[in-house]
Amino acid sequence: MREKLCRIAALMAFALPATGGNAAEISDSARFGGASAQDRESLAYLQCVPYARQVSGIQIYGDALTWWDQAEGRYAKGRKPKPGAVMSFAPSGRMELGHVAAVSRVIDSRTVLLRHANWSPIDGRRGQIEDNVRAVDVSEQNDWSQVRVWFAPIGNLGTTAWPVNGFIYPEKPGKQKGFTLLAAKPAPKAKAAEAPKPLVGADFLKGIRPEVDARAAPARRQLTMSYGAPKSAGQSQSSRSGAALSNDPIGRIIAAKTR
Repeated sequence: MREKLCRIAALMAFALPATGGNAAEISDSARFGGASAQDRESLAYLQCVPYARQVSGIQIYGDALTWWDQAEGRYAKGRKPKPGAVMSFAPSGRMELGHVAAVSRVIDSRTVLLRHANWSPIDGRRGQIEDNVRAVDVSEQNDWSQVRVWFAPIGNLGTTAWPVNGFIYPEKPGKQKGFTLLAAKPAPKAKAAEAPKPLVGADFLKGIRPEVDARAAPARRQLTMSYGAPKSAGQSQSSRSGAALSNDPIGRIIAAKTR
């Protein structure tokens, strides 16, 4: 009688639909990673929890519906998908025990690729592994609170919008908040171009008198006469021109320097 009941239970287990509703970790497959291919074939099916733990490295045990609470204080959690994070599905409808799937790639703000087990029946067999299958955020706020997931039997996204708790990251809580943002200093205002300040004052020639040597060469004497000689009533036109230049301070300096 007991043997007959066991057979009936086994048949009922295989008859259940494979849409993630059988995500319970009935047999712990963290030990599954080292099993041979023959041993793997002998298992009834692979649940989502051991496979998510194996590919993500997040060491949480127990049914998928417990992962979100178990991660509190142990792993960082959030609502943004990242490669390596685990998407935690909340129990819903026939998916009474929840579901967990590892994010393998972020395509855009609404699309990711997942690696998970025991979601789609493949070749009529449940508990199959699916790698890099699409999941699309269909929430109104784009906060990944509801997703549609690729379903192999129809070759497209499933029609159900599944509720999601969020993402569990393979790092300690608070680690991603360890950076301090420094306020950017305002850029200095551009100053108007200023004229260069003169190094010599406007009165730099004040008080300078040329030193004229009467014995200087004729050419130099001529310069002296043109720029430094006093005025007289009988001066010629050229003398008057020279006298007119006698007030030129630059001329006086040239006369002094060419002695």
